[in-house]
Amino acid sequence: MDSVITNSERRPFSIKLWPPSENTRKMLVDRMTNNLTSKSFFTQKYGTLSQEEATDESKRIEDIAFVTANQNYEKQPDGDGGAAVQLYAKECSRLLLEVLKRGPRVEEDKEVGSDVISAPRETCFDISKGRRDFIDAEEAEELLKPLKELGNSYTKICFSNRSFGLEAACVTEPILASLKDQLKEVDLSDFIAGRPESEALEVMKIFSDALEGSILRSLNLSNNALGEKGVRAFGSLLKSQTCLEELYLMNDGISKEAAQAVSELIPSTEKLRVLQFHNNMTGDEGALAIAEVVKRSPLLEDFRCSSTRIDSEGGVALSIALEMCTRLKKLDLRDNMFGVEGGVALSKALSYHADLKELYLSYLNLEDEGAIAIANVLKETAPALEVLEMAGNDITAEAASVLAACIAQKLHLTSLNLSENELKDEGTIQISKSLEGHSNLKEVDMSTNLIRRAGARVLAQTLVQKPGFVLLNINGNFISDEGIDEVNDIFKKCPNLLGPLDENDPEGGDGDDQESVEDENDEDELGSKLKNLEVTQEN
Repeated sequence: MDSVITNSERRPFSIKLWPPSENTRKMLVDRMTNNLTSKSFFTQKYGTLSQEEATDESKRIEDIAFVTANQNYEKQPDGDGGAAVQLYAKECSRLLLEVLKRGPRVEEDKEVGSDVISAPRETCFDISKGRRDFIDAEEAEELLKPLKELGNSYTKICFSNRSFGLEAACVTEPILASLKDQLKEVDLSDFIAGRPESEALEVMKIFSDALEGSILRSLNLSNNALGEKGVRAFGSLLKSQTCLEELYLMNDGISKEAAQAVSELIPSTEKLRVLQFHNNMTGDEGALAIAEVVKRSPLLEDFRCSSTRIDSEGGVALSIALEMCTRLKKLDLRDNMFGVEGGVALSKALSYHADLKELYLSYLNLEDEGAIAIANVLKETAPALEVLEMAGNDITAEAASVLAACIAQKLHLTSLNLSENELKDEGTIQISKSLEGHSNLKEVDMSTNLIRRAGARVLAQTLVQKPGFVLLNINGNFISDEGIDEVNDIFKKCPNLLGPLDENDPEGGDGDDQESVEDENDEDELGSKLKNLEVTQEN
């Protein structure tokens, strides 16, 4: 009886030799570690590595060899992987021999009384200082040679300011993969400039996959016009981060979709201390997604979300989220449109921020109501505040007394910026009085505030006597020619402390404000009214 031969029996039997299993890779690492720590011709001649160093070197050798062999295999995926296996073994042997001949790393001379001082080991590899241009495969090979040296101690890399194409990225991939266990800081800002979108996305994915699983402290992906596609191209890297302390996504085209991708791809932000989103197009909907990231970041100390097109709804959401960040030291929300509602919500959040040292709230459309709400809360918290900026918020003299009372409590203040408001002489004099006890003050900007002679004179007299004071800016106001002469005379011994007055308009204003009419023989009417004004400083 004839046997029946099926189609499956006719199909030739094939075994794929590549890739090796995880157990095989681990076994190879253990074997190389044993070679580096056992007695042999090389270890007797060059020294035996410690168990820890041998393990680290073996892992690096295997990583480099694996990535090199895998690239070879991907070029001929129809084969059985035999060529990749041979290359894998050859690279491991070659690199192992290099380490054996080099011997153990000597970080310092341990002999007692030795006068030999070893040079500090380089930890930062930075190519950003070179010329700004495209980088090809050949240049990448040459430029990144130090990163291929076995036993190097680089923990930070900065590839900013150079544009990597696909070929250069392929050269870089195995190098990054071999370093990922030792890297702590990675700066990939502005590293794909001028590349077509499809190529840029592929490059980002190559870098992301190579660094996946690294335990980074700091990651900078700024200035790459990422958008949602770019954020997701870095998905494997972002998802693998569990210990990230600093994340920079500035000028990245972070739309609402991209912001949602960021929130989705970074599940663990419990250790995040710095989060910066400057100059994006996040908007209200994007702000809701960023607010979720902020809520999950209780250790946040430095949060920047400036110039991100956030209106009132997003401002309120962010403010509520910031209530969770009780360790905040620096907050920068400049150039958004929070409005009064956002300002009031922010004032509530500020009550939780006792450690604040820098607060940037310019151009938020706060108006008097929002500014007063913030000043009232801030008066009772943040005793060590050093920088306060509330420029361009339509703040008038109506809010000046509350603002002055708040400023009077901030004796550590070094910089105050209230420019581009409408404080006039009345508000300016109140602010001036609040600054009398501030010995650390270095800069004050009261430009473009409808200030006339009286306000300018009192402010100048208050600040000129400050030790260590650096600059007063009162440009763009309505100070008379006589007032300009008085201010210049006040600063005659230190003219470098007074900013330019080229945009001052001595004939500006409506001319009907009776509180600004000057008496050339004495102080003007407003100055007389306010010369005895006192702003109390609580103990």
